[in-house]
Amino acid sequence: MNRKKDKGFESPRLHLILTLLFCHCFTTHQVVCINNINFQRKSVIGYVELTIFPTVVNLNRIKLNSKQCRIYRVRVNELEAPFIYNDPTLEVCHHESKQRNLNYFSSAYTAAVSAVDPDAGHGELIIKVPSELWKQGDDLKVLKVYIEFSLDQPKGGLHFVVPDVEGSMAERGAHVFSFGYQNSTRFWFPCVDSYSELCTWKLEFTVDASMVAVSCGDLVETIYTHDMRKKTFHYVLPIPTAAPNISLAVGPFEILVDPYMHEVTHFCLPQLLPLLKQSMSYLHEIFEFYEEILTCRYPYACFKTVFVDEAYVQVSSYASMSIFSTNLLHSAMIIDQTPMTRRCLAQALAQQFFGCFISRMSWADEWVLKGISGYIYGLYLKKTFGVNEYRHWIKEELDKIVEYELKMGGVLLHPTFSGGKEKDNPTPHLHFSIKHPHTLSWEYYKMFQCKAHLVMRLIENRISMEFMLQVFNKLLSLASTASSQKYQSHMWSQMLLSTHAFLKSISNVSGKDIGPLIKQWVDQSSVVKFFGSFAFNRKRNVLELEIRQDYTSSGTQKYVGPIKVTVQELDGSFNHTLQIEENSLKHDIPCHSKSRRNKKKKIPLMNGEEVDMDLTAMDADSPLLWIRIDPDMSILRKVEFEQADFMWQYQLRYERDVVAQEEAISALEKFPTPASRLALTDILEQEQCFYKVRMQACFCLAKIANAMVSTWQGPPAMKSLFTRMFCCKSCPNIVKTNNFINFQSYFLQKTMPVAMALLRDVQNLCPKDVLNFILDLIKYNDNRKNKFSDNYYRADLIEALTNSLTPAISINNEVRTVDNLNGDVRLILEEITRFLNMEKLLPSFRNTITVSCLKAIRELQKNGHIPSDPLLFKSYAEYGHFVDVRVAALEALVDYTRVERSSAELQWLLDMVHNDPVHYVRHKTLGLLCKNPPFTKVADSALCNEALVDQLWKLMNSGTSHDWRLRCDAVNLYYTLFGLTRPSCLPLPELGLVLNLKEKKAVLNPTIKPELVFANGDVSQELLGGLHFLMSDEDIDMETVHDSQAFIHHHLNLLERPSTPGKTQMLRFMSHSGKIQTSSDPTFSEMLWALELVQTLPQYVINERRSLLKSSLIRKTVILVAKHLEM
Repeated sequence: MNRKKDKGFESPRLHLILTLLFCHCFTTHQVVCINNINFQRKSVIGYVELTIFPTVVNLNRIKLNSKQCRIYRVRVNELEAPFIYNDPTLEVCHHESKQRNLNYFSSAYTAAVSAVDPDAGHGELIIKVPSELWKQGDDLKVLKVYIEFSLDQPKGGLHFVVPDVEGSMAERGAHVFSFGYQNSTRFWFPCVDSYSELCTWKLEFTVDASMVAVSCGDLVETIYTHDMRKKTFHYVLPIPTAAPNISLAVGPFEILVDPYMHEVTHFCLPQLLPLLKQSMSYLHEIFEFYEEILTCRYPYACFKTVFVDEAYVQVSSYASMSIFSTNLLHSAMIIDQTPMTRRCLAQALAQQFFGCFISRMSWADEWVLKGISGYIYGLYLKKTFGVNEYRHWIKEELDKIVEYELKMGGVLLHPTFSGGKEKDNPTPHLHFSIKHPHTLSWEYYKMFQCKAHLVMRLIENRISMEFMLQVFNKLLSLASTASSQKYQSHMWSQMLLSTHAFLKSISNVSGKDIGPLIKQWVDQSSVVKFFGSFAFNRKRNVLELEIRQDYTSSGTQKYVGPIKVTVQELDGSFNHTLQIEENSLKHDIPCHSKSRRNKKKKIPLMNGEEVDMDLTAMDADSPLLWIRIDPDMSILRKVEFEQADFMWQYQLRYERDVVAQEEAISALEKFPTPASRLALTDILEQEQCFYKVRMQACFCLAKIANAMVSTWQGPPAMKSLFTRMFCCKSCPNIVKTNNFINFQSYFLQKTMPVAMALLRDVQNLCPKDVLNFILDLIKYNDNRKNKFSDNYYRADLIEALTNSLTPAISINNEVRTVDNLNGDVRLILEEITRFLNMEKLLPSFRNTITVSCLKAIRELQKNGHIPSDPLLFKSYAEYGHFVDVRVAALEALVDYTRVERSSAELQWLLDMVHNDPVHYVRHKTLGLLCKNPPFTKVADSALCNEALVDQLWKLMNSGTSHDWRLRCDAVNLYYTLFGLTRPSCLPLPELGLVLNLKEKKAVLNPTIKPELVFANGDVSQELLGGLHFLMSDEDIDMETVHDSQAFIHHHLNLLERPSTPGKTQMLRFMSHSGKIQTSSDPTFSEMLWALELVQTLPQYVINERRSLLKSSLIRKTVILVAKHLEM
């Protein structure tokens, strides 16, 4: 608290020195007491008491964080203390500001967040220590700060879920829980809301007798009131913990003590206990795995999982507890949800070790904790789901971060900030600041976490997994020792992890220098983009490999270092390490094999297996079968490699690495040949092949079949294979009774119809027999003897029907009705309607059928088969439907808004962002609008108007101050629609031009569009020419500036206008300079009007520039003001 921190590398010793120099006081213990929770009014009343150690003599002010709390009383050591509350983030730009550009908002928002940043010693609540206390000086050792507060209908921090049904609150399942993005505890009680401020905790919550309060730490006792109507839960957390890692959940929870680990307790809403038992049945395995690899026990005495409705995110981790979405719970019949839930549990538990128990030193060190927790989570994936699943996940994550960085310009893991103007924004390519987590785009933060764990994997490749786990063990051991100590700042700092401390531990444990790796991937943003090609030199028996880089495009950087290349030859697989030094790298790699005419010998593969290959397709003079660049994904890169189609086919068939197979499938899309068709079909038939590779092959085969439609022979792609695998032998059109005991076959059975529906004939229509086949699958689907649910399978069959749709052919613009529908489309619509009606009687798990039906109906509308109408989607998007259904309906509405350019639906969506009670739905709505915007900044649209600009500006300026994530979502939408500069639909601002005397030119104000054209069609060049001679004028004596009010009013009849940021800035500089008095001085007022005269009303300036610019008053005023602005 009240500290200034170095934003670069920090060691614990440096942290201690900074603490002693800049810290005014420390919180060592905090009591939080919530003595009343009213579900009807959605209000909370309570108090906090902070034990504070001053570190300076005469401490007279204490700064705390508190948002939306109503403070009633503050006492310091039993003495009443005056306080001031100021939250600049409530309204970032004041209402009188005419600015409407994102650059201005981003700067103002960053400044507002910085002004209350606890890491910099700031806060919203400033308490004045009574003079009787701080005048005592050295005699005072401890301050007890007591604050009474309340929350009334909080918009952030705490979320009340009160179903609108009959019965008591417990019978209705009413509950409340804390939530937030990053450090958001200040939203529900006053605290030092910093991850680097640790203290011990005592937590007390008084609730109705029918409710259960779950919080961090150990439950010491539960005390009932005399009338037995209420009870108080007392929790104690003796391990020093940061305030952002404190949470609360209150509701009529059913309680399950884990049968394998009695210190673990699970909580769920009424009627969900059977699902809870099934979903949590394997949690003990995750505990055992983490404790084994880290060789360290779970750091807390207990662990609690709480499942709530309307969760902010699927997983929220806090000290000794995690809050999950109740939608993660599932029965034993559900296949698809099981691995997702298990992954969420593994993520939550990994964050208990790194994120909750070990916290971060500063925001710049966030990547270390996210990277370590993501890395050990990946190790759990490898053990539980297998190496294939793990490598597939790594490739997915790598592809995501590469795509994002190439699109957005880079993700910086370790941002450093200094006072210099150049370095203060290390990511100028972004439309938001990365100085604080609260100013980040949510998408950027997800990619940040993704990149962090990938970099941890690169470090593992450099120092080995054994050393990596030793480093983690050392960090946990130091933190565990520190946590058991009484308050000593130098000891508790061991529980804070910094980049410097992490790198030092790596150096001590492994003895290896990973500085270049850190500099490449942590201190810099962007990824590497490789282009590869080769030629075989038969005379020298050498592979001539060329690897080029593109490091000039957005989001790319130059890579210098080693790169691994794997060459599969006739005599085996060989690894080569090349050194990348130049942009264009040509390397000669000697081949170990000779091309042989008699190619009957078995081919050894990388894993030691020897296989027979049909080598007739390959070049007779070359021993090369296939080549891979960076097969271990040890560089954050995108590789585009050119090799012959038969080499990709060999790689797909015989390479045992799933990443290689997926790369081959993607490459074969460009080679629609019978050989590619055969290779993909062979993969589909191989039961030993990883199921996700076979699923990808289905869609590749559909694309190849469409490219070969004129030469394709035989039945439609995949139809005969599906019939052979899943249909009755006696009647191929009837599918067998469902039996999903083999999960690989289940996922393939789901995927093949979806891919088959993408097939097209020469008329670009879905083949009739494919559509009939899918309809038969739906008709004869029988799940009565299956122990697993088929809801995801049926949802995919509806998706297959959707994929079969093609645009309708309209004759004379006839109106589409059910009567004149195409026969095939009528069948599809009937099936969708039947499914939708059945869902209302027998809802499927997570309403997957409804979700697929809504998507199908939207596709029918887009393809012109049925009239476009948003009413159905609006009804399903209303509050009360399951969240997945609402999101699907919102997705359809967003698409409708874009296609139909409907201002009414856009307004309806924005109203939902303002008013919907579910935070996730509001976030998702803005995300969908960003992903599929109604218009963009590069195209004109009738939807782009001043009212929309004002509405979105107010939304991000003041309407989302209670939710950091939602505010950043609004910023993203504003950027998507209008860009960084002033929206084109707005009238010109007051200050149209800015004079830059240093460069001797006048430029357009960055708040307006760069393409500004004046009313007569002339651009500003003529005006610039007229202004140019001002730059060479002599210095002006202040005494020569006379009265100009009459001149200005005579020519322009100017009226008084609201102040602008530009004018405010001038006033500030002028008043500080001492040469000019205040804005009330007539001479200064005249100078302001004179400057605005030059910068505004461009039409007048063009017409009268010669007479106007020769005016001594204007010339001299502009020069004088510009000089002071430079100061």
